[in-house]
Amino acid sequence: MTREEMVLLVIFMAIVTYIPRMLPIVMLKDAKLSHFWRAFFSYIPYAALASLIFPGIIYSTGNIYSAIFGGIVSLILAYYRLNVIIVVFGGIIGAYIVHVMI
Repeated sequence: MTREEMVLLVIFMAIVTYIPRMLPIVMLKDAKLSHFWRAFFSYIPYAALASLIFPGIIYSTGNIYSAIFGGIVSLILAYYRLNVIIVVFGGIIGAYIVHVMI
């Protein structure tokens, strides 16, 4: 593949990925959504983030039990709305303690 073909490929890939993202914004700009749909769409970023993070949590330590325990500790700390740094370090410490005990 030549350099020009590679540049054209990147440009077309950018156009193809940009259009599906831009069209709903343009077409639904003036649309009034019901409360249900606004609430539904507001949770999509959290669901996408959780689906990206959860598999990484399970396989992060090499031991599924310590990984799950660390994830549970992080969830509990996040539920109480503690600082993100405390949540991350709590999960790491929880996973480490269980990993050492096993």
